[in-house]
Formats: sequence, C-alpha cells, structure tokens
Amino acid sequence: MSLSQVISKELEEARNTCSEYGEGDPHCRAAWDAVEEVLAARSHQPVQPNSLEQFCSDNPESAECLIYDD
Repeated sequence: MSLSQVISKELEEARNTCSEYGEGDPHCRAAWDAVEEVLAARSHQPVQPNSLEQFCSDNPESAECLIYDD
C-alpha cells in the first residue's frame, strides 16, 4: 500500500470516527493524530528530482543547465 493510499484510508477513518463519536471525543482526536502521523511521514520522504534536474545531473555542461552570473 502506498503512502498516498494510507493517507486516504486514515482520512476516511478519521472522518467516520468523528461523525460517529463527535468532534470532542478522544476517539476522534486519536484518529486525527493518526492522520497527522502519516502526513508527517510523507513530509520526511526524499523528493524525487524532476526530469530537468535529472538531465542536468547527468549532463551539467549542457546549454539547458548552464547558470550565468551577472
């Protein structure tokens, strides 16, 4: 199961739990804590380079990758 799927599942569970028990209930707060945990896990995932970044990493001398100073 991908992290995006886990987030979707946790969001759905939190919404269902809160609609069943009410917003102030400890079950509801715990469900939203679980959502926050998976969102925090996602924010710590390494960022994949886009296609230009990957190209420039492989071909730093290419015209598309040159950086000129003023």
